[in-house]
Amino acid sequence: MSALGIVGGVVQPVLLLGAAPLLVGVLDKVRALLEGRVGAGILQPYLDLRKLFTKEPVDPGGTGEMFRLAPMMLLATTLVVAVVAPFLTAEPAVSAAADLFAVVGLLALGAVALVLGALDTGTAFGALGAGRRLTILALAEPTLLVAILALATRAGSTNLGAIVSATLDDPVQVVSPGSLLAAAALIVATIAETGRRPVDDPGTREEATMVHGAIVLEYAGPDLAMVQLASAMRLAVLLGLLANLFVPWGIATSLGAGALLTGLAALVVKILVLGVLVAIAEVFVARLRVVRVPQLLAGSFVLALLAVSSAYFLA
Repeated sequence: MSALGIVGGVVQPVLLLGAAPLLVGVLDKVRALLEGRVGAGILQPYLDLRKLFTKEPVDPGGTGEMFRLAPMMLLATTLVVAVVAPFLTAEPAVSAAADLFAVVGLLALGAVALVLGALDTGTAFGALGAGRRLTILALAEPTLLVAILALATRAGSTNLGAIVSATLDDPVQVVSPGSLLAAAALIVATIAETGRRPVDDPGTREEATMVHGAIVLEYAGPDLAMVQLASAMRLAVLLGLLANLFVPWGIATSLGAGALLTGLAALVVKILVLGVLVAIAEVFVARLRVVRVPQLLAGSFVLALLAVSSAYFLA
Protein backbone atom coordinates (compact mmCIF):
# COMPACT_ATOMS: atom_id res chain seq x y z
CA MET A 1 0.00 0.00 0.00
CA SER A 2 1.73 3.17 -1.25
CA ALA A 3 1.07 6.79 -0.34
CA LEU A 4 -0.24 7.42 -3.86
CA GLY A 5 -2.67 4.52 -3.49
CA ILE A 6 -3.87 5.78 -0.11
CA VAL A 7 -4.61 9.23 -1.56
CA GLY A 8 -6.55 7.64 -4.38
CA GLY A 9 -8.44 5.39 -1.98
CA VAL A 10 -9.55 8.40 0.05
CA VAL A 11 -10.34 10.88 -2.73
CA GLN A 12 -11.94 8.53 -5.28
CA PRO A 13 -14.99 7.39 -3.25
CA VAL A 14 -15.66 10.92 -2.01
CA LEU A 15 -15.48 12.29 -5.55
CA LEU A 16 -17.59 9.56 -7.15
CA LEU A 17 -20.15 9.57 -4.36
CA GLY A 18 -20.52 13.34 -4.47
CA ALA A 19 -20.46 13.79 -8.24
CA ALA A 20 -22.50 10.75 -9.35
CA PRO A 21 -25.88 12.54 -9.06
CA LEU A 22 -24.45 15.40 -11.14
CA LEU A 23 -23.56 12.90 -13.87
CA VAL A 24 -27.16 11.66 -13.94
CA GLY A 25 -28.38 15.26 -14.06
CA VAL A 26 -26.13 16.02 -17.02
CA LEU A 27 -27.33 12.91 -18.88
CA ASP A 28 -30.98 13.79 -18.28
CA LYS A 29 -30.40 17.39 -19.38
CA VAL A 30 -28.63 16.36 -22.59
CA ARG A 31 -31.43 13.94 -23.43
CA ALA A 32 -34.06 16.60 -22.78
CA LEU A 33 -32.33 19.17 -25.00
CA LEU A 34 -31.89 16.69 -27.85
CA GLU A 35 -35.58 15.76 -27.57
CA GLY A 36 -36.63 19.41 -27.78
CA ARG A 37 -37.55 19.75 -24.11
CA VAL A 38 -36.22 22.10 -21.45
CA GLY A 39 -35.91 19.37 -18.85
CA ALA A 40 -34.96 19.64 -15.21
CA GLY A 41 -31.74 21.28 -14.08
CA ILE A 42 -28.57 19.27 -13.76
CA LEU A 43 -28.81 19.56 -9.96
CA GLN A 44 -32.26 17.96 -9.81
CA PRO A 45 -30.92 14.55 -8.67
CA TYR A 46 -29.45 16.21 -5.56
CA LEU A 47 -32.83 17.77 -4.77
CA ASP A 48 -34.56 14.42 -5.24
CA LEU A 49 -32.09 12.72 -2.91
CA ARG A 50 -32.49 15.41 -0.25
CA LYS A 51 -36.26 15.01 -0.39
CA LEU A 52 -36.09 11.22 -0.12
CA PHE A 53 -33.58 11.22 2.73
CA THR A 54 -35.88 13.47 4.80
CA LYS A 55 -38.86 11.15 4.44
CA GLU A 56 -39.82 8.49 6.95
CA PRO A 57 -38.72 4.93 6.04
CA VAL A 58 -41.62 2.73 4.92
CA ASP A 59 -41.36 -1.06 4.57
CA PRO A 60 -44.05 -3.09 2.79
CA GLY A 61 -45.82 -5.59 4.99
CA GLY A 62 -44.32 -9.06 5.07
CA THR A 63 -40.81 -8.06 3.99
CA GLY A 64 -37.77 -9.27 5.89
CA GLU A 65 -34.23 -8.13 6.53
CA MET A 66 -33.12 -8.72 2.94
CA PHE A 67 -35.42 -5.97 1.70
CA ARG A 68 -33.94 -3.49 4.17
CA LEU A 69 -30.32 -4.56 3.70
CA ALA A 70 -30.31 -4.62 -0.12
CA PRO A 71 -29.93 -0.82 -0.66
CA MET A 72 -27.08 -0.66 1.84
CA MET A 73 -25.33 -3.63 0.23
CA LEU A 74 -25.69 -2.09 -3.22
CA LEU A 75 -24.20 1.19 -2.01
CA ALA A 76 -21.49 -0.48 0.10
CA THR A 77 -20.19 -2.74 -2.70
CA THR A 78 -20.08 0.20 -5.10
CA LEU A 79 -18.16 2.27 -2.55
CA VAL A 80 -15.60 -0.52 -2.12
CA VAL A 81 -15.06 -0.63 -5.89
CA ALA A 82 -14.63 3.15 -5.88
CA VAL A 83 -11.93 2.80 -3.21
CA VAL A 84 -9.85 0.01 -4.77
CA ALA A 85 -10.14 0.54 -8.55
CA PRO A 86 -7.71 2.89 -10.37
CA PHE A 87 -9.70 6.03 -11.14
CA LEU A 88 -7.65 8.98 -9.90
CA THR A 89 -4.32 7.17 -9.34
CA ALA A 90 -2.73 4.30 -11.23
CA GLU A 91 -1.81 2.54 -7.97
CA PRO A 92 -4.79 1.00 -6.11
CA ALA A 93 -5.26 1.66 -2.42
CA VAL A 94 -5.44 -2.11 -1.73
CA SER A 95 -3.72 -3.96 -4.51
CA ALA A 96 -5.19 -7.38 -3.66
CA ALA A 97 -8.75 -6.03 -3.74
CA ALA A 98 -8.18 -4.33 -7.11
CA ASP A 99 -8.13 -7.71 -8.82
CA LEU A 100 -10.42 -8.07 -11.82
CA PHE A 101 -12.33 -11.00 -10.32
CA ALA A 102 -12.83 -9.21 -6.98
CA VAL A 103 -14.16 -6.01 -8.59
CA VAL A 104 -16.57 -7.79 -10.93
CA GLY A 105 -17.66 -9.99 -8.02
CA LEU A 106 -18.41 -6.93 -5.89
CA LEU A 107 -20.50 -5.39 -8.67
CA ALA A 108 -22.40 -8.66 -9.07
CA LEU A 109 -22.92 -8.96 -5.30
CA GLY A 110 -24.61 -5.56 -5.14
CA ALA A 111 -26.88 -6.37 -8.08
CA VAL A 112 -27.86 -9.76 -6.62
CA ALA A 113 -28.63 -8.16 -3.25
CA LEU A 114 -31.08 -5.77 -4.92
CA VAL A 115 -32.68 -8.68 -6.79
CA LEU A 116 -33.13 -10.59 -3.53
CA GLY A 117 -34.64 -7.47 -1.98
CA ALA A 118 -37.17 -7.31 -4.81
CA LEU A 119 -38.05 -11.00 -4.38
CA ASP A 120 -38.48 -10.43 -0.64
CA THR A 121 -41.48 -8.18 -1.32
CA GLY A 122 -43.45 -11.10 -2.76
CA THR A 123 -45.05 -8.88 -5.39
CA ALA A 124 -45.60 -9.68 -9.07
CA PHE A 125 -43.64 -6.61 -10.15
CA GLY A 126 -40.72 -7.52 -7.92
CA ALA A 127 -40.56 -11.05 -9.32
CA LEU A 128 -40.90 -9.74 -12.87
CA GLY A 129 -38.06 -7.26 -12.50
CA ALA A 130 -35.90 -9.76 -10.58
CA GLY A 131 -36.20 -12.36 -13.31
CA ARG A 132 -35.31 -9.89 -16.04
CA ARG A 133 -32.44 -8.45 -14.03
CA LEU A 134 -30.97 -11.88 -13.36
CA THR A 135 -31.12 -12.69 -17.07
CA ILE A 136 -29.21 -9.50 -17.87
CA LEU A 137 -26.81 -10.09 -14.98
CA ALA A 138 -26.03 -13.64 -16.12
CA LEU A 139 -24.82 -12.31 -19.48
CA ALA A 140 -23.46 -8.86 -18.62
CA GLU A 141 -21.17 -9.86 -15.72
CA PRO A 142 -19.32 -12.59 -17.68
CA THR A 143 -18.92 -10.12 -20.54
CA LEU A 144 -17.35 -7.59 -18.17
CA LEU A 145 -15.06 -10.26 -16.80
CA VAL A 146 -13.94 -11.69 -20.14
CA ALA A 147 -13.55 -8.31 -21.86
CA ILE A 148 -11.22 -7.01 -19.16
CA LEU A 149 -9.49 -10.39 -19.12
CA ALA A 150 -8.42 -9.69 -22.71
CA LEU A 151 -6.54 -6.65 -21.41
CA ALA A 152 -5.19 -8.68 -18.48
CA THR A 153 -3.74 -11.22 -20.93
CA ARG A 154 -1.72 -8.47 -22.53
CA ALA A 155 -0.64 -7.00 -19.18
CA GLY A 156 0.17 -10.38 -17.63
CA SER A 157 -1.88 -9.60 -14.53
CA THR A 158 -5.52 -9.42 -13.49
CA ASN A 159 -4.81 -6.45 -11.24
CA LEU A 160 -6.61 -3.38 -12.63
CA GLY A 161 -3.75 -1.09 -11.64
CA ALA A 162 -1.28 -3.28 -13.55
CA ILE A 163 -3.56 -3.24 -16.60
CA VAL A 164 -3.73 0.57 -16.55
CA SER A 165 0.04 0.83 -16.11
CA ALA A 166 0.62 -1.58 -19.02
CA THR A 167 -1.52 0.60 -21.27
CA LEU A 168 0.40 3.69 -20.21
CA ASP A 169 3.70 1.95 -20.98
CA ASP A 170 2.55 0.65 -24.37
CA PRO A 171 -0.17 2.99 -25.74
CA VAL A 172 -0.08 1.40 -29.20
CA GLN A 173 -1.93 -1.61 -27.75
CA VAL A 174 -5.05 0.54 -27.39
CA VAL A 175 -5.72 0.21 -31.14
CA SER A 176 -4.91 -3.50 -31.31
CA PRO A 177 -7.69 -5.86 -32.46
CA GLY A 178 -8.03 -7.38 -29.01
CA SER A 179 -8.44 -3.98 -27.32
CA LEU A 180 -11.00 -2.77 -29.86
CA LEU A 181 -13.08 -5.94 -29.53
CA ALA A 182 -12.83 -5.74 -25.73
CA ALA A 183 -13.90 -2.08 -25.79
CA ALA A 184 -16.98 -2.88 -27.89
CA ALA A 185 -17.97 -5.72 -25.56
CA LEU A 186 -17.35 -3.63 -22.45
CA ILE A 187 -19.48 -0.76 -23.78
CA VAL A 188 -22.47 -3.05 -24.26
CA ALA A 189 -21.96 -4.67 -20.85
CA THR A 190 -21.70 -1.25 -19.18
CA ILE A 191 -24.95 -0.11 -20.77
CA ALA A 192 -26.65 -3.30 -19.60
CA GLU A 193 -25.22 -3.07 -16.08
CA THR A 194 -26.35 0.53 -15.64
CA GLY A 195 -29.83 0.01 -17.09
CA ARG A 196 -29.53 2.41 -20.01
CA ARG A 197 -31.03 2.16 -23.47
CA PRO A 198 -31.35 0.00 -25.50
CA VAL A 199 -31.28 -2.60 -22.69
CA ASP A 200 -33.44 -0.72 -20.19
CA ASP A 201 -34.97 2.72 -19.75
CA PRO A 202 -34.43 4.29 -16.30
CA GLY A 203 -37.43 6.57 -16.77
CA THR A 204 -40.04 4.04 -17.83
CA ARG A 205 -42.92 2.84 -15.65
CA GLU A 206 -44.52 0.50 -18.17
CA GLU A 207 -45.03 -3.06 -17.00
CA ALA A 208 -43.99 -4.57 -20.32
CA THR A 209 -40.57 -2.90 -20.30
CA MET A 210 -39.58 -2.30 -16.67
CA VAL A 211 -36.45 -3.95 -15.31
CA HIS A 212 -34.76 -1.72 -12.74
CA GLY A 213 -38.00 0.18 -12.13
CA ALA A 214 -39.82 -3.02 -11.18
CA ILE A 215 -37.06 -4.03 -8.77
CA VAL A 216 -37.14 -0.78 -6.81
CA LEU A 217 -40.89 -0.16 -7.06
CA GLU A 218 -41.55 -0.97 -3.39
CA TYR A 219 -38.73 1.17 -2.03
CA ALA A 220 -39.44 4.61 -0.59
CA GLY A 221 -37.79 7.32 1.44
CA PRO A 222 -34.15 6.83 2.51
CA ASP A 223 -34.05 3.29 1.09
CA LEU A 224 -35.01 4.56 -2.36
CA ALA A 225 -32.50 7.40 -1.99
CA MET A 226 -29.70 4.88 -1.32
CA VAL A 227 -30.74 2.84 -4.36
CA GLN A 228 -30.75 5.91 -6.60
CA LEU A 229 -27.43 7.13 -5.23
CA ALA A 230 -25.83 3.70 -5.62
CA SER A 231 -27.19 3.35 -9.17
CA ALA A 232 -25.77 6.73 -10.14
CA MET A 233 -22.46 5.80 -8.56
CA ARG A 234 -22.36 2.47 -10.42
CA LEU A 235 -22.80 4.41 -13.66
CA ALA A 236 -19.88 6.70 -12.76
CA VAL A 237 -17.73 3.75 -11.63
CA LEU A 238 -18.29 1.70 -14.79
CA LEU A 239 -17.75 4.70 -17.08
CA GLY A 240 -14.59 5.54 -15.14
CA LEU A 241 -13.31 1.97 -15.50
CA LEU A 242 -14.12 1.98 -19.21
CA ALA A 243 -12.23 5.24 -19.66
CA ASN A 244 -9.13 4.35 -17.67
CA LEU A 245 -8.75 0.83 -19.01
CA PHE A 246 -8.63 2.04 -22.60
CA VAL A 247 -7.69 5.75 -22.35
CA PRO A 248 -5.72 6.03 -19.09
CA TRP A 249 -3.78 9.17 -20.02
CA GLY A 250 -3.97 11.84 -17.36
CA ILE A 251 -4.25 9.41 -14.44
CA ALA A 252 -1.87 10.29 -11.60
CA THR A 253 1.29 8.20 -11.46
CA SER A 254 3.05 10.31 -8.82
CA LEU A 255 2.13 12.02 -5.56
CA GLY A 256 2.69 15.60 -6.74
CA ALA A 257 -0.13 18.14 -6.51
CA GLY A 258 0.03 18.80 -10.24
CA ALA A 259 -0.26 15.12 -11.10
CA LEU A 260 -3.21 14.64 -8.75
CA LEU A 261 -5.06 17.70 -10.07
CA THR A 262 -4.42 16.54 -13.64
CA GLY A 263 -5.71 13.09 -12.75
CA LEU A 264 -8.79 14.60 -11.11
CA ALA A 265 -9.55 16.80 -14.12
CA ALA A 266 -8.92 13.95 -16.56
CA LEU A 267 -11.24 11.61 -14.64
CA VAL A 268 -14.07 14.15 -14.53
CA VAL A 269 -13.72 15.02 -18.22
CA LYS A 270 -13.58 11.39 -19.36
CA ILE A 271 -16.63 10.36 -17.34
CA LEU A 272 -18.61 13.39 -18.50
CA VAL A 273 -17.70 12.83 -22.15
CA LEU A 274 -18.69 9.16 -21.97
CA GLY A 275 -21.88 10.10 -20.13
CA VAL A 276 -22.85 12.65 -22.77
CA LEU A 277 -22.18 10.07 -25.51
CA VAL A 278 -24.45 7.62 -23.68
CA ALA A 279 -27.19 10.25 -23.47
CA ILE A 280 -26.87 11.08 -27.17
CA ALA A 281 -27.03 7.41 -28.10
CA GLU A 282 -30.15 6.95 -25.96
CA VAL A 283 -32.00 9.59 -27.97
CA PHE A 284 -31.29 7.97 -31.33
CA VAL A 285 -31.41 4.28 -30.32
CA ALA A 286 -34.74 2.61 -29.67
CA ARG A 287 -35.20 0.41 -26.65
CA LEU A 288 -35.00 -3.28 -27.47
CA ARG A 289 -37.80 -5.68 -26.72
CA VAL A 290 -37.07 -7.66 -23.58
CA VAL A 291 -36.75 -10.91 -25.54
CA ARG A 292 -34.08 -9.32 -27.76
CA VAL A 293 -31.84 -8.17 -24.91
CA PRO A 294 -30.22 -11.61 -24.32
CA GLN A 295 -29.29 -11.73 -28.01
CA LEU A 296 -27.49 -8.39 -27.73
CA LEU A 297 -25.65 -9.46 -24.60
CA ALA A 298 -24.77 -12.83 -26.07
CA GLY A 299 -23.26 -11.02 -29.05
CA SER A 300 -21.20 -8.83 -26.71
CA PHE A 301 -19.97 -11.95 -24.90
CA VAL A 302 -18.83 -13.39 -28.23
CA LEU A 303 -16.92 -10.16 -28.89
CA ALA A 304 -15.26 -10.51 -25.49
CA LEU A 305 -14.23 -14.09 -26.27
CA LEU A 306 -12.81 -12.96 -29.61
CA ALA A 307 -10.91 -10.23 -27.76
CA VAL A 308 -9.32 -12.79 -25.44
CA SER A 309 -8.42 -15.05 -28.35
CA SER A 310 -6.94 -12.12 -30.27
CA ALA A 311 -4.94 -10.93 -27.27
CA TYR A 312 -3.58 -14.43 -26.68
CA PHE A 313 -2.62 -15.33 -30.25
CA LEU A 314 -1.41 -11.88 -31.36
CA ALA A 315 0.54 -11.13 -28.18
